[in-house]
Amino acid sequence: MKRSILFGVVASAVIGLNLGACSDDDVSTGIANEISSSSEDAANEMPAGTSALIPEDTISYVSADTALTVPADSSTVPVDTSAMEPADTTIVPTDTTIVPTDSAAVPTDSMTIAPADTAKISYVLKPYDGPLANPHKGFTVPVGGTWTFVPEFEYGPYGELNNRAWDLITYGSGYFQWDSLNPGEGVYNWAPVEKILEACQKNGLTYALRVLPYTPSFITGNDTPEEKYDWTPKWVYEKGAKKITAKTLKEGYDASVPVWDDSIYLQAAKDFGTALAEKYDGDPRLEYIDIRSFGEWGEWHASHLVGSEMPSAEIEKDMLKHYASVFKKTLIVLPSNGSGDVYTYALSLGIAKRDDGFIGTPGRADSLVRCYKAGLPTIAENLGGYKTMLTYNDVIPGGYLKWTPQRWVDAITTAHLTYYVLDQDSYDGYYFYKDNKALADSMTHVIGYNFTIAKAELLTVTEATVTTNKLNIAVKNSGVAPCFFDVYLVAEFVDGEGTSLAQIGKTVHIPKKTFKDGMTQEFSFSHEVPARQTNVAALPGVTIALSIYESEEAYKKGENPTVRFDNEGLQENRKLYLKP
Repeated sequence: MKRSILFGVVASAVIGLNLGACSDDDVSTGIANEISSSSEDAANEMPAGTSALIPEDTISYVSADTALTVPADSSTVPVDTSAMEPADTTIVPTDTTIVPTDSAAVPTDSMTIAPADTAKISYVLKPYDGPLANPHKGFTVPVGGTWTFVPEFEYGPYGELNNRAWDLITYGSGYFQWDSLNPGEGVYNWAPVEKILEACQKNGLTYALRVLPYTPSFITGNDTPEEKYDWTPKWVYEKGAKKITAKTLKEGYDASVPVWDDSIYLQAAKDFGTALAEKYDGDPRLEYIDIRSFGEWGEWHASHLVGSEMPSAEIEKDMLKHYASVFKKTLIVLPSNGSGDVYTYALSLGIAKRDDGFIGTPGRADSLVRCYKAGLPTIAENLGGYKTMLTYNDVIPGGYLKWTPQRWVDAITTAHLTYYVLDQDSYDGYYFYKDNKALADSMTHVIGYNFTIAKAELLTVTEATVTTNKLNIAVKNSGVAPCFFDVYLVAEFVDGEGTSLAQIGKTVHIPKKTFKDGMTQEFSFSHEVPARQTNVAALPGVTIALSIYESEEAYKKGENPTVRFDNEGLQENRKLYLKP
Protein backbone atom coordinates (compact mmCIF):
# COMPACT_ATOMS: atom_id res chain seq x y z
CA MET A 1 0.00 0.00 0.00
CA LYS A 2 1.48 3.37 -1.05
CA ARG A 3 0.85 6.43 1.08
CA SER A 4 1.51 10.06 0.08
CA ILE A 5 0.69 13.55 1.36
CA LEU A 6 -1.70 15.87 -0.52
CA PHE A 7 -2.75 19.45 0.29
CA GLY A 8 -6.50 20.01 0.83
CA VAL A 9 -6.74 22.19 -2.25
CA VAL A 10 -6.37 19.18 -4.56
CA ALA A 11 -10.10 18.60 -4.59
CA SER A 12 -10.98 22.10 -5.74
CA ALA A 13 -8.26 22.03 -8.38
CA VAL A 14 -9.51 18.75 -9.80
CA ILE A 15 -13.13 19.86 -9.80
CA GLY A 16 -12.19 22.97 -11.72
CA LEU A 17 -11.04 21.09 -14.81
CA ASN A 18 -12.92 21.21 -18.13
CA LEU A 19 -16.12 22.90 -16.91
CA GLY A 20 -16.33 25.81 -19.28
CA ALA A 21 -19.29 24.52 -21.25
CA CYS A 22 -21.50 23.46 -18.30
CA SER A 23 -24.59 25.19 -16.87
CA ASP A 24 -26.06 25.34 -13.38
CA ASP A 25 -29.18 23.38 -14.33
CA ASP A 26 -27.43 20.36 -15.84
CA VAL A 27 -27.36 18.08 -12.80
CA SER A 28 -28.39 18.09 -9.13
CA THR A 29 -26.78 20.84 -7.02
CA GLY A 30 -23.35 20.00 -5.67
CA ILE A 31 -22.83 16.91 -7.82
CA ALA A 32 -20.13 16.87 -10.46
CA ASN A 33 -20.02 13.95 -12.84
CA GLU A 34 -17.71 14.02 -15.83
CA ILE A 35 -18.15 11.71 -18.77
CA SER A 36 -15.63 11.48 -21.57
CA SER A 37 -15.32 9.20 -24.53
CA SER A 38 -12.59 7.93 -26.77
CA SER A 39 -12.26 5.06 -29.17
CA GLU A 40 -9.71 2.54 -30.24
CA ASP A 41 -9.71 -0.58 -32.32
CA ALA A 42 -10.66 -3.61 -30.20
CA ALA A 43 -10.26 -6.21 -32.93
CA ASN A 44 -6.86 -7.47 -31.74
CA GLU A 45 -8.29 -8.35 -28.36
CA MET A 46 -10.61 -11.04 -29.75
CA PRO A 47 -9.67 -14.72 -29.52
CA ALA A 48 -7.63 -16.10 -32.38
CA GLY A 49 -9.72 -16.71 -35.45
CA THR A 50 -12.54 -14.38 -34.53
CA SER A 51 -13.80 -11.49 -36.57
CA ALA A 52 -13.01 -7.88 -35.69
CA LEU A 53 -15.32 -6.02 -33.37
CA ILE A 54 -16.56 -2.47 -33.67
CA PRO A 55 -14.17 0.27 -32.52
CA GLU A 56 -13.75 0.45 -28.77
CA ASP A 57 -15.19 3.42 -26.94
CA THR A 58 -14.41 4.56 -23.45
CA ILE A 59 -16.88 6.41 -21.22
CA SER A 60 -16.30 7.58 -17.64
CA TYR A 61 -18.90 7.96 -14.90
CA VAL A 62 -18.90 9.18 -11.29
CA SER A 63 -21.31 7.95 -8.62
CA ALA A 64 -21.44 10.24 -5.61
CA ASP A 65 -24.66 11.45 -4.01
CA THR A 66 -27.09 10.62 -6.79
CA ALA A 67 -27.81 7.70 -9.08
CA LEU A 68 -26.54 8.17 -12.63
CA THR A 69 -28.26 7.25 -15.84
CA VAL A 70 -26.01 6.94 -18.87
CA PRO A 71 -27.74 8.64 -21.81
CA ALA A 72 -27.88 6.69 -25.06
CA ASP A 73 -25.56 7.91 -27.82
CA SER A 74 -24.02 10.55 -25.60
CA SER A 75 -20.42 11.01 -24.60
CA THR A 76 -20.88 13.84 -22.13
CA VAL A 77 -23.00 14.66 -19.10
CA PRO A 78 -23.50 18.33 -18.13
CA VAL A 79 -21.82 19.39 -14.88
CA ASP A 80 -23.01 21.85 -12.22
CA THR A 81 -20.30 24.43 -11.64
CA SER A 82 -22.18 26.76 -9.30
CA ALA A 83 -20.23 25.72 -6.21
CA MET A 84 -16.83 25.14 -7.79
CA GLU A 85 -13.62 27.12 -7.63
CA PRO A 86 -11.95 28.29 -10.86
CA ALA A 87 -9.15 26.14 -12.20
CA ASP A 88 -6.21 28.35 -11.26
CA THR A 89 -3.73 25.73 -10.10
CA THR A 90 -1.76 23.03 -11.83
CA ILE A 91 -2.33 19.44 -10.78
CA VAL A 92 0.85 17.44 -10.26
CA PRO A 93 1.41 13.81 -9.20
CA THR A 94 -0.05 12.86 -5.82
CA ASP A 95 3.34 12.29 -4.20
CA THR A 96 4.47 15.91 -4.73
CA THR A 97 3.23 19.31 -3.56
CA ILE A 98 0.97 21.63 -5.56
CA VAL A 99 2.66 24.59 -7.20
CA PRO A 100 0.37 27.64 -7.45
CA THR A 101 0.23 29.28 -10.87
CA ASP A 102 -1.74 32.34 -9.78
CA SER A 103 -0.86 34.50 -6.81
CA ALA A 104 -4.55 34.69 -5.93
CA ALA A 105 -4.45 30.99 -5.12
CA VAL A 106 -1.50 31.28 -2.71
CA PRO A 107 -2.58 31.11 0.97
CA THR A 108 -2.02 34.28 2.96
CA ASP A 109 -0.44 34.35 6.39
CA SER A 110 -3.89 34.12 7.93
CA MET A 111 -4.78 30.90 6.05
CA THR A 112 -3.74 27.41 7.12
CA ILE A 113 -4.55 24.36 4.97
CA ALA A 114 -4.21 20.99 6.65
CA PRO A 115 -2.62 18.28 4.53
CA ALA A 116 -4.64 15.24 3.44
CA ASP A 117 -3.36 11.69 3.89
CA THR A 118 -3.96 9.51 0.81
CA ALA A 119 -3.67 5.73 0.48
CA LYS A 120 -4.22 3.67 -2.65
CA ILE A 121 -5.04 -0.01 -3.11
CA SER A 122 -4.81 -1.55 -6.58
CA TYR A 123 -6.68 -4.82 -7.13
CA VAL A 124 -5.43 -7.91 -8.95
CA LEU A 125 -7.75 -8.80 -11.83
CA LYS A 126 -7.76 -12.12 -13.63
CA PRO A 127 -10.30 -13.61 -16.08
CA TYR A 128 -12.82 -16.15 -14.86
CA ASP A 129 -11.82 -19.71 -15.70
CA GLY A 130 -14.72 -21.86 -16.87
CA PRO A 131 -18.09 -21.51 -18.60
CA LEU A 132 -19.79 -18.20 -17.88
CA ALA A 133 -23.54 -18.31 -18.45
CA ASN A 134 -25.35 -14.97 -18.14
CA PRO A 135 -28.96 -13.90 -18.71
CA HIS A 136 -30.45 -12.58 -21.97
CA LYS A 137 -27.67 -14.03 -24.10
CA GLY A 138 -25.91 -17.29 -24.83
CA PHE A 139 -26.90 -20.82 -25.75
CA THR A 140 -30.09 -22.86 -25.79
CA VAL A 141 -31.12 -26.46 -26.38
CA PRO A 142 -34.58 -27.90 -27.09
CA VAL A 143 -36.86 -28.25 -24.09
CA GLY A 144 -39.60 -30.50 -25.39
CA GLY A 145 -41.51 -30.79 -22.14
CA THR A 146 -41.25 -30.84 -18.39
CA TRP A 147 -39.77 -34.33 -18.76
CA THR A 148 -36.53 -32.62 -19.78
CA PHE A 149 -35.87 -31.91 -16.10
CA VAL A 150 -36.57 -35.35 -14.62
CA PRO A 151 -33.69 -37.73 -13.76
CA GLU A 152 -35.09 -40.39 -16.08
CA PHE A 153 -34.18 -38.27 -19.13
CA GLU A 154 -30.52 -39.22 -19.46
CA TYR A 155 -29.51 -36.14 -21.51
CA GLY A 156 -31.21 -33.66 -19.19
CA PRO A 157 -29.51 -31.59 -16.50
CA TYR A 158 -30.26 -34.26 -13.89
CA GLY A 159 -29.85 -37.36 -16.07
CA GLU A 160 -27.43 -40.19 -15.46
CA LEU A 161 -25.07 -39.03 -18.21
CA ASN A 162 -24.24 -35.87 -16.22
CA ASN A 163 -24.60 -33.75 -19.35
CA ARG A 164 -22.50 -30.68 -18.54
CA ALA A 165 -23.62 -28.91 -21.70
CA TRP A 166 -26.35 -27.59 -19.42
CA ASP A 167 -23.71 -25.46 -17.67
CA LEU A 168 -23.72 -23.28 -20.79
CA ILE A 169 -27.49 -23.09 -21.26
CA THR A 170 -29.24 -19.85 -20.30
CA TYR A 171 -32.67 -20.46 -21.84
CA GLY A 172 -34.76 -23.30 -23.19
CA SER A 173 -36.53 -23.26 -26.53
CA GLY A 174 -39.34 -25.19 -28.14
CA TYR A 175 -42.59 -25.06 -30.06
CA PHE A 176 -46.32 -25.62 -29.66
CA GLN A 177 -49.04 -26.43 -32.16
CA TRP A 178 -51.36 -23.54 -32.93
CA ASP A 179 -54.46 -25.77 -32.80
CA SER A 180 -53.59 -27.06 -29.32
CA LEU A 181 -53.37 -23.54 -27.88
CA ASN A 182 -56.36 -22.12 -29.79
CA PRO A 183 -58.91 -24.97 -30.06
CA GLY A 184 -61.90 -22.70 -30.68
CA GLU A 185 -62.55 -19.18 -31.89
CA GLY A 186 -61.72 -16.93 -28.96
CA VAL A 187 -60.80 -19.99 -26.87
CA TYR A 188 -57.22 -20.34 -25.61
CA ASN A 189 -55.47 -23.08 -23.68
CA TRP A 190 -52.30 -21.70 -22.12
CA ALA A 191 -51.79 -24.58 -19.70
CA PRO A 192 -49.12 -26.37 -21.80
CA VAL A 193 -47.13 -23.15 -22.13
CA GLU A 194 -47.43 -22.45 -18.41
CA LYS A 195 -46.03 -25.87 -17.53
CA ILE A 196 -42.94 -25.29 -19.66
CA LEU A 197 -42.40 -21.76 -18.37
CA GLU A 198 -42.71 -22.86 -14.76
CA ALA A 199 -40.30 -25.77 -15.28
CA CYS A 200 -37.72 -23.54 -16.96
CA GLN A 201 -38.03 -20.86 -14.29
CA LYS A 202 -37.60 -23.44 -11.54
CA ASN A 203 -34.36 -24.52 -13.21
CA GLY A 204 -33.00 -21.00 -13.69
CA LEU A 205 -33.89 -20.66 -17.38
CA THR A 206 -36.06 -18.44 -19.52
CA TYR A 207 -37.83 -19.78 -22.64
CA ALA A 208 -38.02 -18.91 -26.34
CA LEU A 209 -41.48 -19.66 -27.75
CA ARG A 210 -42.58 -20.71 -31.23
CA VAL A 211 -46.18 -21.52 -32.19
CA LEU A 212 -46.32 -23.39 -35.49
CA PRO A 213 -49.22 -23.59 -37.98
CA TYR A 214 -47.78 -26.42 -40.05
CA THR A 215 -44.99 -29.01 -40.39
CA PRO A 216 -44.25 -31.36 -43.29
CA SER A 217 -42.03 -33.48 -41.04
CA PHE A 218 -44.86 -35.85 -40.13
CA ILE A 219 -46.23 -36.45 -43.63
CA THR A 220 -45.48 -40.15 -44.15
CA GLY A 221 -47.82 -40.98 -47.03
CA ASN A 222 -50.86 -39.93 -49.03
CA ASP A 223 -53.17 -41.01 -46.22
CA THR A 224 -51.44 -39.24 -43.33
CA PRO A 225 -54.17 -37.66 -41.16
CA GLU A 226 -54.17 -33.89 -41.66
CA GLU A 227 -54.09 -33.16 -37.94
CA LYS A 228 -50.67 -34.83 -37.78
CA TYR A 229 -49.04 -32.06 -39.81
CA ASP A 230 -51.55 -29.24 -40.41
CA TRP A 231 -51.72 -27.48 -37.06
CA THR A 232 -54.02 -24.69 -38.20
CA PRO A 233 -57.10 -24.92 -35.93
CA LYS A 234 -60.07 -26.74 -37.49
CA TRP A 235 -62.41 -23.90 -36.62
CA VAL A 236 -60.45 -21.63 -39.00
CA TYR A 237 -61.42 -23.91 -41.91
CA GLU A 238 -64.96 -24.23 -40.58
CA LYS A 239 -65.24 -20.43 -40.83
CA GLY A 240 -64.39 -20.70 -44.52
CA ALA A 241 -60.59 -20.48 -44.79
CA LYS A 242 -59.35 -22.21 -47.93
CA LYS A 243 -56.76 -24.96 -48.27
CA ILE A 244 -55.18 -26.74 -51.21
CA THR A 245 -53.55 -30.10 -51.92
CA ALA A 246 -49.83 -29.83 -52.54
CA LYS A 247 -47.11 -32.45 -53.07
CA THR A 248 -44.12 -33.07 -50.83
CA LEU A 249 -40.94 -32.24 -52.72
CA LYS A 250 -39.05 -35.53 -52.41
CA GLU A 251 -41.66 -38.24 -51.93
CA GLY A 252 -44.54 -36.69 -53.87
CA TYR A 253 -47.03 -37.36 -51.09
CA ASP A 254 -50.32 -35.49 -51.10
CA ALA A 255 -50.48 -32.82 -48.39
CA SER A 256 -53.27 -30.49 -47.38
CA VAL A 257 -51.92 -26.94 -46.97
CA PRO A 258 -53.54 -23.64 -45.89
CA VAL A 259 -53.87 -20.89 -48.44
CA TRP A 260 -51.50 -18.53 -46.68
CA ASP A 261 -53.06 -15.30 -47.98
CA ASP A 262 -56.66 -16.30 -47.30
CA SER A 263 -58.37 -13.43 -45.46
CA ILE A 264 -60.02 -15.67 -42.86
CA TYR A 265 -56.72 -17.42 -42.15
CA LEU A 266 -54.91 -14.08 -41.81
CA GLN A 267 -57.45 -12.67 -39.38
CA ALA A 268 -57.32 -15.83 -37.26
CA ALA A 269 -53.51 -15.61 -37.17
CA LYS A 270 -53.67 -11.96 -36.09
CA ASP A 271 -56.27 -12.69 -33.42
CA PHE A 272 -54.01 -15.38 -32.00
CA GLY A 273 -51.08 -12.95 -31.96
CA THR A 274 -53.23 -10.46 -30.04
CA ALA A 275 -54.25 -13.07 -27.47
CA LEU A 276 -50.65 -14.23 -27.11
CA ALA A 277 -49.54 -10.66 -26.40
CA GLU A 278 -52.33 -10.07 -23.91
CA LYS A 279 -51.22 -13.16 -22.02
CA TYR A 280 -47.42 -12.98 -22.27
CA ASP A 281 -46.12 -9.58 -23.38
CA GLY A 282 -43.62 -8.52 -20.73
CA ASP A 283 -43.56 -11.90 -18.99
CA PRO A 284 -39.98 -12.20 -17.63
CA ARG A 285 -40.07 -15.96 -18.14
CA LEU A 286 -40.04 -15.47 -21.93
CA GLU A 287 -36.78 -14.62 -23.67
CA TYR A 288 -38.34 -13.97 -27.08
CA ILE A 289 -41.24 -15.06 -29.31
CA ASP A 290 -40.95 -15.97 -32.98
CA ILE A 291 -43.64 -14.71 -35.37
CA ARG A 292 -44.51 -18.07 -36.97
CA SER A 293 -47.62 -17.21 -38.99
CA PHE A 294 -46.72 -18.64 -42.39
CA GLY A 295 -45.23 -21.70 -44.06
CA GLU A 296 -43.48 -24.90 -43.09
CA TRP A 297 -42.54 -24.86 -39.40
CA GLY A 298 -43.76 -21.27 -39.52
CA GLU A 299 -40.48 -20.28 -41.17
CA TRP A 300 -42.09 -18.17 -43.90
CA HIS A 301 -41.30 -20.56 -46.74
CA ALA A 302 -42.92 -23.53 -48.51
CA SER A 303 -39.85 -24.95 -50.18
CA HIS A 304 -40.77 -28.59 -49.52
CA LEU A 305 -44.39 -28.30 -50.69
CA VAL A 306 -44.89 -28.14 -54.46
CA GLY A 307 -47.93 -25.99 -55.21
CA SER A 308 -47.92 -23.95 -51.98
CA GLU A 309 -47.03 -20.27 -52.24
CA MET A 310 -46.13 -17.71 -49.62
CA PRO A 311 -48.27 -14.56 -49.38
CA SER A 312 -47.09 -11.29 -50.88
CA ALA A 313 -44.51 -9.11 -49.19
CA GLU A 314 -47.23 -6.60 -48.33
CA ILE A 315 -49.26 -9.24 -46.49
CA GLU A 316 -46.15 -10.40 -44.63
CA LYS A 317 -45.38 -6.80 -43.64
CA ASP A 318 -48.94 -6.36 -42.44
CA MET A 319 -48.55 -9.36 -40.12
CA LEU A 320 -45.31 -7.92 -38.74
CA LYS A 321 -47.01 -4.57 -38.19
CA HIS A 322 -49.78 -6.25 -36.24
CA TYR A 323 -47.38 -8.14 -33.97
CA ALA A 324 -45.34 -4.99 -33.36
CA SER A 325 -48.54 -3.18 -32.38
CA VAL A 326 -49.51 -5.71 -29.69
CA PHE A 327 -46.08 -6.67 -28.32
CA LYS A 328 -44.60 -3.67 -26.52
CA LYS A 329 -42.14 -5.34 -24.14
CA THR A 330 -41.19 -8.89 -25.12
CA LEU A 331 -38.69 -9.28 -27.97
CA ILE A 332 -40.32 -10.62 -31.13
CA VAL A 333 -38.40 -12.27 -33.94
CA LEU A 334 -38.71 -12.63 -37.74
CA PRO A 335 -38.09 -16.26 -38.73
CA SER A 336 -35.31 -17.55 -40.92
CA ASN A 337 -36.78 -16.99 -44.39
CA GLY A 338 -38.10 -13.48 -43.89
CA SER A 339 -35.93 -11.55 -46.33
CA GLY A 340 -35.55 -8.54 -48.59
CA ASP A 341 -37.96 -5.68 -47.99
CA VAL A 342 -39.78 -7.72 -45.37
CA TYR A 343 -36.57 -8.07 -43.38
CA THR A 344 -35.88 -4.34 -43.69
CA TYR A 345 -39.40 -3.52 -42.56
CA ALA A 346 -39.09 -5.84 -39.57
CA LEU A 347 -35.95 -4.05 -38.42
CA SER A 348 -37.72 -0.69 -38.69
CA LEU A 349 -40.36 -2.02 -36.29
CA GLY A 350 -37.76 -3.20 -33.77
CA ILE A 351 -38.29 -6.87 -34.66
CA ALA A 352 -35.12 -8.96 -34.38
CA LYS A 353 -33.98 -11.59 -36.90
CA ARG A 354 -32.99 -15.23 -36.69
CA ASP A 355 -31.40 -17.55 -39.24
CA ASP A 356 -31.57 -21.35 -39.12
CA GLY A 357 -29.08 -22.20 -41.86
CA PHE A 358 -25.83 -21.45 -40.06
CA ILE A 359 -22.51 -23.07 -41.05
CA GLY A 360 -24.05 -25.51 -43.54
CA THR A 361 -25.02 -22.77 -46.00
CA PRO A 362 -22.43 -20.09 -46.89
CA GLY A 363 -23.24 -16.46 -46.14
CA ARG A 364 -25.92 -17.00 -43.52
CA ALA A 365 -23.91 -15.34 -40.74
CA ASP A 366 -23.39 -12.29 -42.96
CA SER A 367 -27.15 -11.99 -43.42
CA LEU A 368 -27.60 -11.16 -39.74
CA VAL A 369 -25.15 -8.27 -39.72
CA ARG A 370 -27.99 -5.97 -40.83
CA CYS A 371 -29.88 -6.84 -37.67
CA TYR A 372 -26.82 -6.21 -35.50
CA LYS A 373 -26.22 -2.82 -37.16
CA ALA A 374 -29.87 -1.94 -36.53
CA GLY A 375 -29.20 -2.31 -32.81
CA LEU A 376 -31.14 -5.55 -32.34
CA PRO A 377 -30.15 -9.00 -31.05
CA THR A 378 -29.21 -11.66 -33.60
CA ILE A 379 -30.37 -15.27 -33.22
CA ALA A 380 -29.13 -18.39 -35.00
CA GLU A 381 -29.48 -22.13 -35.37
CA ASN A 382 -27.27 -24.41 -37.44
CA LEU A 383 -28.56 -26.01 -40.62
CA GLY A 384 -28.64 -29.41 -38.95
CA GLY A 385 -27.78 -31.22 -35.76
CA TYR A 386 -24.12 -31.53 -34.78
CA LYS A 387 -23.77 -35.22 -35.63
CA THR A 388 -25.52 -34.72 -38.97
CA MET A 389 -23.35 -31.75 -39.93
CA LEU A 390 -20.18 -33.78 -39.37
CA THR A 391 -21.29 -35.94 -42.32
CA TYR A 392 -21.76 -33.09 -44.80
CA ASN A 393 -19.62 -33.23 -47.94
CA ASP A 394 -18.28 -29.64 -48.09
CA VAL A 395 -19.40 -29.41 -51.72
CA ILE A 396 -20.85 -26.04 -52.69
CA PRO A 397 -23.05 -25.91 -54.74
CA GLY A 398 -24.78 -29.23 -54.51
CA GLY A 399 -24.16 -29.95 -50.84
CA TYR A 400 -23.51 -28.42 -47.46
CA LEU A 401 -20.54 -27.31 -45.39
CA LYS A 402 -19.40 -29.48 -42.51
CA TRP A 403 -19.35 -28.28 -38.93
CA THR A 404 -15.82 -27.30 -37.86
CA PRO A 405 -14.61 -25.47 -34.74
CA GLN A 406 -13.35 -22.50 -36.78
CA ARG A 407 -16.62 -22.17 -38.69
CA TRP A 408 -18.51 -22.22 -35.42
CA VAL A 409 -16.39 -19.43 -33.94
CA ASP A 410 -16.62 -17.41 -37.15
CA ALA A 411 -20.41 -17.80 -37.20
CA ILE A 412 -20.70 -16.32 -33.69
CA THR A 413 -18.33 -13.43 -34.26
CA THR A 414 -19.37 -12.52 -37.82
CA ALA A 415 -23.06 -12.30 -36.93
CA HIS A 416 -22.38 -10.72 -33.53
CA LEU A 417 -24.69 -13.33 -32.07
CA THR A 418 -26.57 -12.76 -28.85
CA TYR A 419 -28.48 -16.07 -28.97
CA TYR A 420 -27.45 -19.42 -30.50
CA VAL A 421 -28.89 -22.93 -30.47
CA LEU A 422 -26.01 -25.04 -29.12
CA ASP A 423 -27.43 -28.12 -30.83
CA GLN A 424 -30.95 -28.85 -32.04
CA ASP A 425 -30.75 -32.64 -31.82
CA SER A 426 -32.54 -34.73 -29.20
CA TYR A 427 -29.37 -35.15 -27.12
CA ASP A 428 -29.47 -31.61 -25.70
CA GLY A 429 -25.91 -30.86 -26.74
CA TYR A 430 -24.40 -33.88 -25.02
CA TYR A 431 -22.19 -35.09 -27.90
CA PHE A 432 -21.39 -31.57 -29.07
CA TYR A 433 -20.09 -30.62 -25.62
CA LYS A 434 -18.28 -33.90 -25.14
CA ASP A 435 -16.27 -33.23 -28.31
CA ASN A 436 -15.81 -29.46 -27.89
CA LYS A 437 -15.87 -28.66 -24.17
CA ALA A 438 -12.95 -26.21 -24.02
CA LEU A 439 -14.06 -24.32 -27.12
CA ALA A 440 -17.68 -24.15 -26.01
CA ASP A 441 -16.68 -22.93 -22.54
CA SER A 442 -14.51 -20.21 -24.04
CA MET A 443 -17.27 -18.95 -26.33
CA THR A 444 -19.58 -18.28 -23.39
CA HIS A 445 -17.17 -15.38 -22.75
CA VAL A 446 -17.64 -14.13 -26.33
CA ILE A 447 -21.26 -14.56 -27.41
CA GLY A 448 -23.48 -11.58 -26.60
CA TYR A 449 -22.24 -9.09 -24.00
CA ASN A 450 -19.43 -9.96 -21.58
CA PHE A 451 -18.49 -7.63 -18.72
CA THR A 452 -14.88 -7.68 -17.51
CA ILE A 453 -13.33 -5.50 -14.81
CA ALA A 454 -10.20 -4.21 -16.51
CA LYS A 455 -8.98 -1.93 -13.71
CA ALA A 456 -9.89 -1.29 -10.08
CA GLU A 457 -8.34 0.86 -7.36
CA LEU A 458 -9.45 2.34 -4.05
CA LEU A 459 -8.24 5.77 -2.95
CA THR A 460 -8.73 6.71 0.71
CA VAL A 461 -8.24 10.42 1.45
CA THR A 462 -8.20 11.34 5.15
CA GLU A 463 -8.71 15.01 6.03
CA ALA A 464 -9.41 16.83 9.28
CA THR A 465 -13.21 16.55 9.04
CA VAL A 466 -13.87 13.66 6.70
CA THR A 467 -12.39 10.51 5.18
CA THR A 468 -13.34 9.77 1.59
CA ASN A 469 -13.10 6.31 0.02
CA LYS A 470 -13.15 6.59 -3.77
CA LEU A 471 -13.41 3.44 -5.87
CA ASN A 472 -12.36 3.77 -9.52
CA ILE A 473 -13.11 0.89 -11.90
CA ALA A 474 -12.99 0.31 -15.65
CA VAL A 475 -15.46 -2.19 -17.13
CA LYS A 476 -15.12 -3.56 -20.64
CA ASN A 477 -17.78 -5.28 -22.74
CA SER A 478 -15.49 -7.85 -24.33
CA GLY A 479 -18.34 -9.76 -25.99
CA VAL A 480 -19.48 -9.43 -29.61
CA ALA A 481 -22.81 -7.67 -28.99
CA PRO A 482 -24.27 -4.85 -26.90
CA CYS A 483 -26.12 -5.45 -23.67
CA PHE A 484 -29.77 -5.31 -24.76
CA PHE A 485 -31.31 -4.78 -21.32
CA ASP A 486 -30.96 -2.24 -18.51
CA VAL A 487 -28.29 -3.02 -15.93
CA TYR A 488 -27.58 -1.52 -12.51
CA LEU A 489 -24.05 -1.46 -11.12
CA VAL A 490 -23.56 -1.60 -7.34
CA ALA A 491 -20.38 -1.34 -5.25
CA GLU A 492 -20.31 -2.31 -1.55
CA PHE A 493 -17.99 -2.92 1.37
CA VAL A 494 -18.57 -6.45 2.69
CA ASP A 495 -17.12 -8.30 5.65
CA GLY A 496 -15.56 -11.75 5.71
CA GLU A 497 -19.01 -13.36 5.95
CA GLY A 498 -20.26 -11.53 2.88
CA THR A 499 -22.48 -9.17 4.85
CA SER A 500 -22.85 -5.74 3.28
CA LEU A 501 -21.48 -3.02 5.59
CA ALA A 502 -22.05 0.00 3.36
CA GLN A 503 -22.84 0.84 -0.24
CA ILE A 504 -20.12 2.83 -1.96
CA GLY A 505 -21.73 5.79 -3.70
CA LYS A 506 -25.04 5.23 -5.48
CA THR A 507 -26.33 2.65 -7.93
CA VAL A 508 -25.36 3.41 -11.54
CA HIS A 509 -28.03 2.74 -14.16
CA ILE A 510 -26.82 1.85 -17.66
CA PRO A 511 -29.71 1.79 -20.17
CA LYS A 512 -30.11 -1.02 -22.68
CA LYS A 513 -28.14 -0.85 -25.93
CA THR A 514 -25.72 1.80 -24.61
CA PHE A 515 -23.02 -0.59 -23.36
CA LYS A 516 -21.82 -1.72 -26.77
CA ASP A 517 -19.38 -4.46 -27.65
CA GLY A 518 -15.75 -3.34 -27.51
CA MET A 519 -16.60 -0.40 -25.23
CA THR A 520 -14.85 0.35 -21.95
CA GLN A 521 -16.62 2.45 -19.33
CA GLU A 522 -14.99 4.00 -16.26
CA PHE A 523 -16.93 4.49 -13.03
CA SER A 524 -16.12 6.27 -9.74
CA PHE A 525 -17.95 5.60 -6.47
CA SER A 526 -17.41 7.81 -3.39
CA HIS A 527 -18.10 6.95 0.25
CA GLU A 528 -17.58 9.61 2.92
CA VAL A 529 -16.99 8.97 6.62
CA PRO A 530 -17.14 11.92 9.08
CA ALA A 531 -14.19 12.38 11.43
CA ARG A 532 -14.16 10.22 14.57
CA GLN A 533 -16.44 7.61 12.92
CA THR A 534 -15.15 4.18 11.93
CA ASN A 535 -14.07 3.83 8.32
CA VAL A 536 -15.36 0.35 7.40
CA ALA A 537 -12.89 0.20 4.51
CA ALA A 538 -10.06 -0.05 7.03
CA LEU A 539 -11.56 -2.86 9.11
CA PRO A 540 -9.85 -6.28 9.01
CA GLY A 541 -11.35 -8.71 6.50
CA VAL A 542 -13.36 -6.06 4.65
CA THR A 543 -13.31 -6.19 0.87
CA ILE A 544 -15.20 -4.65 -2.05
CA ALA A 545 -18.06 -6.47 -3.80
CA LEU A 546 -19.23 -5.47 -7.27
CA SER A 547 -22.63 -6.56 -8.57
CA ILE A 548 -24.80 -6.16 -11.65
CA TYR A 549 -28.58 -6.24 -11.26
CA GLU A 550 -31.43 -6.08 -13.73
CA SER A 551 -33.28 -3.59 -11.52
CA GLU A 552 -32.41 -1.32 -8.63
CA GLU A 553 -35.41 -2.72 -6.75
CA ALA A 554 -33.81 -6.17 -6.73
CA TYR A 555 -30.77 -4.75 -4.93
CA LYS A 556 -32.86 -2.83 -2.44
CA LYS A 557 -34.84 -6.00 -1.64
CA GLY A 558 -31.62 -7.84 -0.83
CA GLU A 559 -31.84 -10.18 -3.81
CA ASN A 560 -28.73 -11.62 -5.43
CA PRO A 561 -27.48 -10.07 -8.67
CA THR A 562 -28.24 -11.89 -11.92
CA VAL A 563 -25.29 -10.89 -14.12
CA ARG A 564 -21.78 -12.15 -13.46
CA PHE A 565 -18.49 -10.41 -14.26
CA ASP A 566 -15.87 -12.27 -16.26
CA ASN A 567 -13.31 -12.10 -13.44
CA GLU A 568 -11.77 -14.36 -10.86
CA GLY A 569 -13.35 -13.80 -7.46
CA LEU A 570 -16.96 -14.62 -8.35
CA GLN A 571 -19.04 -15.84 -5.44
CA GLU A 572 -21.95 -18.28 -5.44
CA ASN A 573 -24.30 -15.32 -5.08
CA ARG A 574 -22.84 -13.90 -8.35
CA LYS A 575 -21.09 -10.98 -6.65
CA LEU A 576 -17.47 -10.26 -7.52
CA TYR A 577 -15.01 -9.79 -4.65
CA LEU A 578 -11.98 -7.66 -5.45
CA LYS A 579 -8.63 -8.86 -4.15
CA PRO A 580 -5.60 -6.57 -3.53
